[in-house]
Amino acid sequence: MIQPLAYIHPQARIADNVVIEPFVTIHKDVEIGEGTWVGSNATIMDGARIGKNCRIFPGAVISAPPQDLKYRGEQSTVTVGDNTTIRECVTLNRGTALDKNTTTIGSNCLLMAYVHVAHDCVIGDNVIIANSVQLAGHINVYDYAFIGGTSAVHQFVEIGTHSMISGGSLVRKDVPPFTKAGREPLSYIGINSVGLRRRGYSASTINEIQEIYRIIFLKKYNVTKALDIIEAEFAPTVERDEIINFVSNSQRGIMKGFGI
Repeated sequence: MIQPLAYIHPQARIADNVVIEPFVTIHKDVEIGEGTWVGSNATIMDGARIGKNCRIFPGAVISAPPQDLKYRGEQSTVTVGDNTTIRECVTLNRGTALDKNTTTIGSNCLLMAYVHVAHDCVIGDNVIIANSVQLAGHINVYDYAFIGGTSAVHQFVEIGTHSMISGGSLVRKDVPPFTKAGREPLSYIGINSVGLRRRGYSASTINEIQEIYRIIFLKKYNVTKALDIIEAEFAPTVERDEIINFVSNSQRGIMKGFGI
């Protein structure tokens, strides 16, 4: 299962049934869970913690030191959950001591070719990041989010659960949960109704989410006023509360409604 032309440090911890193709390089402080496949010419560096049944394609570099001038060589990690696919030439940088000390990729994710995930990012479960997306440091991407190809995301941005970002976007502000984002500058273009239906959300819940975002993005209230109206007019639900918490806790501010 391990090709003789691969280099694996004798202290790396490789589980059963891992397939390692020729010309792979695996450093000392590495853990790889059972059933994972590592394609030719991938490089897995110190601090990598890779789950079960992952697929790592040729040219990927996992757990390289962060591209951060404040990094001083401290020990840190990259954690990849189970059943995640990392395609060709993806680069995942490990964390820094000044923040989380780790970069985290969840389970059941797909990172397409040439994606870059910088230090201290947290990617949730079931996230899809399309080709050549570039994530700066300290970004949070929540479960089931989708980021379209060649998008660039500013450091410290938050991307909410079940959101969808159009390809080629410049993401400078936070993207609230359940929304679709597009245009330039990045703007609200509706809710991710197709994705929500696929994931079992009822028509009434989808309609309520849409009404909430009409108040936030289309009524031209400021954010504080919009949240006050939502709290007064909508009964508490998981979705309502998630939207309120995300918007009220946004540090960079949320994207705007189109034309606002």
